[in-house]
Amino acid sequence: MKIAVMGAGAVGCYYGGMLARAGHEVVLIGRPQHVQAVQRDGLWLDTRSFQAHVPMQASTDPGAVHGAELVLFCVKSADTEITGRDMAPFLGTDTLVLSLQNGVDNAERLQAVLPQTVLPAVVYVATEMAGPGHVRHHGRGELVIGPSPRSAAVAAAFSAAAVPTQVSDNVAGALWAKLVMNCAYNALSAVHQMPYGELMNTPGVLAVMRDVVQECLAVAQAKGVAIPGDVWEAAQQIARTMPTQLSSTAQDLARGKPSEIDYLNGYVLRQGEALGLPVPVNRVLHTMVKLQESKGSGQARQGLISRP
Repeated sequence: MKIAVMGAGAVGCYYGGMLARAGHEVVLIGRPQHVQAVQRDGLWLDTRSFQAHVPMQASTDPGAVHGAELVLFCVKSADTEITGRDMAPFLGTDTLVLSLQNGVDNAERLQAVLPQTVLPAVVYVATEMAGPGHVRHHGRGELVIGPSPRSAAVAAAFSAAAVPTQVSDNVAGALWAKLVMNCAYNALSAVHQMPYGELMNTPGVLAVMRDVVQECLAVAQAKGVAIPGDVWEAAQQIARTMPTQLSSTAQDLARGKPSEIDYLNGYVLRQGEALGLPVPVNRVLHTMVKLQESKGSGQARQGLISRP
């Protein structure tokens, strides 16, 4: 299968690399420094079970999606519509687009600008870009994708590439479950630059996280979303399965980059306000990250932040 990864950051590189290693024709579309490294040496896929250079194509041009049967859409939430429009002229009429993004409404927003089928996916993986052309995998890796006539075939391709994948009729609930996890961990990990395991063992954090989870569940219930499973137990399990992982928000702040906090705690805040539900802990965490973003962008303008 010919596959394009639009937004070749840590998530896109991990899944693209696993699919390429399984024999699929994959092109990564990302930033110049990263693309140049992959073009020169292939992708260095540094996982918990193996390390390998995986040869594949790479480009900075959105037009590289041309001819792809499947597009893994992995850009930041704020860039969803503009990136969708950039790649739209190059997509085939039968191209399937899979949104592997944080937040709960990206697939819907992307579908609004594309005639091709867009499927939501829930991503459970701990990864980071350890340098240009080097993705480091810290744990997990499974996917949950939405239903469609082609979903079973896509899930089979991922599963054959050692990426456990299931198709769910309640992908909205699964997306909300992931949103709750992100709201509980990301801001706290970001503000203190602390991995999940250490964060969970810090006095007072558990109670704050429980409050976040309860606020999110109240908003989801008011919206009629059925979140599967024991969400609080799942939240605690994250720290046990990914103890060394820094949140994506923490990684963004460390690099002086804008985060996706507006689509995580900020999304819950906006929905809570619209529904007349108080979400004070999500409000505080959202504000704390926005303050850190402002501080980081100011330092970056003065040349005080070095970027790897």
